[in-house]
Amino acid sequence: MSPTEPPTISEAISGDHKSLDEYADRIRSSTSVEDKTKWRNQLTWALARHAISEELTMYPAMEKHLGEEGLQLTNTDREQHQAVKEDLYKLQSLSPSSSEFSPLLDRLMTDLHEHIKHESEEDMPRLEEKLSREESQALARSFERTKMITPTRSHPSAPNRPYFENFAAMLAAPIDRFKDLLTTFPEKEELPKKHQSRL
Repeated sequence: MSPTEPPTISEAISGDHKSLDEYADRIRSSTSVEDKTKWRNQLTWALARHAISEELTMYPAMEKHLGEEGLQLTNTDREQHQAVKEDLYKLQSLSPSSSEFSPLLDRLMTDLHEHIKHESEEDMPRLEEKLSREESQALARSFERTKMITPTRSHPSAPNRPYFENFAAMLAAPIDRFKDLLTTFPEKEELPKKHQSRL
């Protein structure tokens, strides 16, 4: 991808994955509870939006373009997402000073990396093969736009299939966004450019 060319769906999702790893590393390397909390909040904000946006944009595209194979792949993805959402739900309100925090963060990232491996080795190559570059770029734009209106916290009991998930997301997002106003985050300059805008 050239600096001026829009990303494909694979590139957009891979960029998010790199940012999520960076946020987890910043939690681990921070020395104060306050800084760990800010990076925990950033990880929660980014991962919750990422997961729901995949479910609302990429998974329907996989089911449409890959048929039965796409349905099987997205069923696996949704199961993996559920494990990640459950870990994130616990982590998002747990103090970094808790003895449970670091093991839970490690489990979350292990579950997430299992999912990332499945996406990068199974989902993305198959989907990209069926899409033109322009279609992939359009899907990436939809993925990014969807993140602007999704919940910013994990809601593992919410539905994870389109139409039901869309409705649940529309109900949860305003409450999450209000909570964001009362939450501490890293300073804008500390974030990768891609995530410097939270609103």
